[in-house]
This record gives sequence, structure tokens and C-alpha cells, in this order.
Amino acid sequence: MKAVVYDAPRSWAVREIETPPVGPGEVRIKIDQVGVCGTDLHIHEGDFNAVFPLIPGHELVGVVDALGEGVDRFRVGEQVTVNPNVFCGQCDYCLSGRLILCDNAKGLGSNYPGFFAEYVTVSHLLVFSVEGLPKDTAVFSEPAACAMHGLETLDLRPGSSALVLGAGPTGLLLAQLIASGGASSVTVAAPSQFKLDRATELGIDAVVRLERDDTDGNLARLREASGGRGYDVVVEATGSTKVAELCVPLTRNGGTVLVYGVTRPDELVSYHPFDVFRREITIKGSFAEMTSFGAAIAALRSGRARTDGIITHRFSLDEYGQALDTLAHDPTCHKVVIVP
Repeated sequence: MKAVVYDAPRSWAVREIETPPVGPGEVRIKIDQVGVCGTDLHIHEGDFNAVFPLIPGHELVGVVDALGEGVDRFRVGEQVTVNPNVFCGQCDYCLSGRLILCDNAKGLGSNYPGFFAEYVTVSHLLVFSVEGLPKDTAVFSEPAACAMHGLETLDLRPGSSALVLGAGPTGLLLAQLIASGGASSVTVAAPSQFKLDRATELGIDAVVRLERDDTDGNLARLREASGGRGYDVVVEATGSTKVAELCVPLTRNGGTVLVYGVTRPDELVSYHPFDVFRREITIKGSFAEMTSFGAAIAALRSGRARTDGIITHRFSLDEYGQALDTLAHDPTCHKVVIVP
């Protein structure tokens, strides 16, 4: 089969490799589409605990090609997706049921072979049926699961006002889930007008256009949009430390900041600890997911999380380099998918 194979950070090639066999308890999937996301850019640089050599890719929709011995939950030809996150089941966190905190968590596409290939073989325990969903919706199962975990982490108080900083695909999924999860209003802010237009089309209550490198101006615009009150929930969904500095000042007394975007491990954000202390601000993190796939697929099926029009670019495996470059640099890009 054909696959994208990295030997080391930034060193990759599209190669012909052996199609993976199917062992007991496994499912082999013929891959139809794979989403490319910001995490893949981090992995390209060797970040995100990537282990090389590696086939990256972690957002999949495909069909069952073969079933290993003992697997009876699926049928050949069924449309499926895969949860790429794997917990060890043996550390203190796993044994106490807090799987997302697993000391030894691994990922398909970062530690184990991922999905930028024509086929993949995985444990049947990681496979979920998305039969009947359009492929352009089903390919968002993994980012929707991350967004669902973000909603679960927020423990949203009914009637809360929410601000999501960032209008990328996963930010828009989270904004929609917050809206259907009990918020009274949801505002999305970003510098890209076409992404904000997409947010409006997906039913977001209000949008605010930000100006790059204008922290004070952005703070003023967002305060004005809230009527001067601020927001009960502020989500940082860009991975930009400059944007993250807006979060605490925009959060209402007793409110919550959710760190949802991915930064580099060495980056820092500053805030006034007295402000957090005096106003009893809660700062939470939301990292990927372990157990949110079923709920996310249900939200996609029901339309509570919509993906209409988010995919803007499609590339083949042979065009993988162009796909990365488009995601990183093309201002008209929203979501990129690889179609093997």
C-alpha cells in the first residue's frame, strides 16, 4: 500500500509499504478520507511526543476491509472511524477511572502507525460505526470528540455566556456543542472573516473580528461585544499565547477559562494571579479525549454539531506536502483532508 512515512522530524516520503495484516481482535480499514489538523503540523516538527519512524494522521473515515478472529461487532464494508487515543489501563490514573490523565497515553498517528495511508489495522476496541453519515461529516469524528471532551471538562452552568477565541474546525465544533449544552449565548472571535461567516452559517449567536497584533484593541472589541460584562466562559482555541493573554481579563467573576488550543511546550502566558484570586477565576485544560467518541458521533448524527462547508481543500497522498503547506500558510484554508 501507499503511505506517508517519516524517518525523523521534517523528513518524510510517500512510500510503498506492506499492507498491514489482520490479527485476532483487529479490524483492517480501507481509508477513504483523513483530516489534517494543527497537531499534524506539530508532529511534522517533532513535537507532541511524536515517535519516529512514523505514519502520521489521526482523523479517519473508511470502510471495514477485513475482520480478525473474534471480532463480530462490525461487518466488511461498514463505514467506520477510529479513536486514535490509547490508554495503558495500568497506571494510577487509569485504575481510578481518569483515563484522559493516563501516564502512558499513546496515539495512533503520533506513537503508533496512523492514517495517512491506504489501509490501517487497529484493535476493534478503538473502532466506531459511522454508517449512514456523509463522509464529509464522519471525518470530523475525532475533532468532534475532542470538542465533546472540552464541553465535558467545562461542566457548563446553564445560562452561561461563552466566548470561543478561534474559528478553526475544532473551535467551531466546540462552540456549537457549548451552544447546545446549555449556554445562553456563544460568541466566536477570530481574524478571518470567511471563518466567522462560516460560524454564523452554523448558527453561532455572534462573531467578532479580531485584528492580528492588536491586543488592546481586541480586548476592547470583545468587552464591547459582551456589553461590558465579560463572559462566564472563555475558551482559548487558537494555540496563540498572544490570544491566550485575553482570556482572564475577559472572564466574569467566578467564570472559567478553558485552555483548548495547542501551544509549544516551551511557550508561556502571563496573567495577574491577584485577579484570578480576587475574582475566583477557574483555569482548566482540555487535552484530546479518551472516552468521548460515542457522544461526539451522536452529536454529528443529530446535527447538534454541524460540519457543513468547513472542508475547503482536498489532496491525495502524493500531495501530502502541499496539504501541510496549505494548512500552515493559505488564508483561504479552513479544513484540509487527504483522500488516498
